[in-house]
Amino acid sequence: MSKTIELSGTKKGVISIMKIEKPYGEKSGTVASIGISLAGNADEPEWKVHIPMGNLEEVIEALKALQ
Repeated sequence: MSKTIELSGTKKGVISIMKIEKPYGEKSGTVASIGISLAGNADEPEWKVHIPMGNLEEVIEALKALQ
């Protein structure tokens, strides 16, 4: 599953979100990958973060608290 969102405040920037299984090899766990591309290239973001699925709910709650 993947999703691309327009990056607010930019002309063509995007936020890309995808689920990646075994991103660091056979023994690594599944992560949510969030990338930012100012150039609009969702496949090659300039910045990205991998959040372990076990931390996802807590991260979502922390982000919601920022609103």
